Amino acid sequence: MANLWLFFPALAVIYLLPGPDMILLLQTGARQGRGAALATALGLAVARACHVALAALGLAALFKAAPWTFDVVRLAGAAYLLWIGIQCLRSTLLPDLHGSSVIDNHTQWREAIRRGLLTNLLNPKALLFCSVLLPQFIVAAGAPVLTQFAVLGALLVGVGLLFDSAYALTGAALGRWLQHSPTAQRVQQWLFGSLLIGFALRLTFIQQA
Repeated sequence: MANLWLFFPALAVIYLLPGPDMILLLQTGARQGRGAALATALGLAVARACHVALAALGLAALFKAAPWTFDVVRLAGAAYLLWIGIQCLRSTLLPDLHGSSVIDNHTQWREAIRRGLLTNLLNPKALLFCSVLLPQFIVAAGAPVLTQFAVLGALLVGVGLLFDSAYALTGAALGRWLQHSPTAQRVQQWLFGSLLIGFALRLTFIQQA
């Protein structure tokens, strides 16, 4: 592996760009609290690990050879984001996250993990990103390619989890502030819901490079 000093800034730039993962984390933190948001971050990390493994196995090449497979994943991901966005718009005001009305946290966290997993796993651009970025830092004369791919993939997942955890905690802090303002809650719901629907529409129309 070479130029790792360039690898980390490249990851930072990607993870700082607003996208459906970031909005989902902020929304989950604001609506369901820190635990559910961190569970969502875990689901996203698992999805990225799957993307790294699939990229190593050459699934991106399948997308190139059979474009309809890319379209299937793309449309499924767009539909899922659209559904989450609509649910966000239809949701009620924030519950009291510190009260006795909070139901089974374990069930809530399992749902949050699943939501994070599917949001990222059904985004074919995330797979293509791994397939394009990671090979640029592979050294042909170095360690076995799969070993280098695994190390770079672990770094990609780990850095992503750090950023996602920060977004999760930010969303939870936002939720605590929003508890005191129903108007701000409505603005937050419509903003995050509209952004998720916008990302869904964008995913609907993107094409392979």
